[in-house]
Amino acid sequence: MTTADNASDAPAEPTGVAAQDWATASADPQYRNAVVDLLGALAYGELAAFERLAEDAKLAPTLADKAELAKMASAEFHHFEQLRDRLTEIGAEPTDAMQPFVAALDGFHKQTAPSDWLEGLVKAYVGDSIASDFYREVAARLDGDSRSLVLGVLDDTGHASFAVEKVRAAIDADPRVGGRLALWARRLMGEALSQSQRVVADRDALSTMLVGGVADGFDLAEVGRMFSRITEAHTKRMAALGLAA
Repeated sequence: MTTADNASDAPAEPTGVAAQDWATASADPQYRNAVVDLLGALAYGELAAFERLAEDAKLAPTLADKAELAKMASAEFHHFEQLRDRLTEIGAEPTDAMQPFVAALDGFHKQTAPSDWLEGLVKAYVGDSIASDFYREVAARLDGDSRSLVLGVLDDTGHASFAVEKVRAAIDADPRVGGRLALWARRLMGEALSQSQRVVADRDALSTMLVGGVADGFDLAEVGRMFSRITEAHTKRMAALGLAA
């Protein structure tokens, strides 16, 4: 990559709402509602991730794997607590903030229930990463205080390297596994993108944040580019897993 490429990829200096702190930005009630929605969606997502990892631990083939997943589940619950506490701090009731997103997220997890240990690993790595990419895109338009919190709870809990190691080892041991997991990952990609779009479409404040108004500068063309970037990142993850087409 050239120096010019690196310069063009460098993040731009925050402007508009993104350059403000919470106290200033939240004076706009529509912006405040958008942030409460976003934190509510994230909080329920982290709570669901905690529950799912605890369930996946039951499928782990070794005690070491079980312990690793338990540690990751604990990290997800800590993220949930941070979001819950922040919602309370800004005057929102956490349960009320999460409730609008329960049906969509539960529906996603029901439709993508893994049939075995490896599918569970791929789901956590691929499905959760797509959701995290989406929320990072939104976070770029948040005030500084909210952005720091969102990016912090989206930090990898260690699942990425763990999943890559285990899945690649399984494919090395039996190359036929790769075809099945590649199909599974493609299905997860479609479901995760649909779920992200449903979450936004159902909430007016979040929709406005993406297409312009509250969040300064997001237009429909940029939304298209955003999903292109998410798709590109997914392709790279597939390659890391050894599942590239």
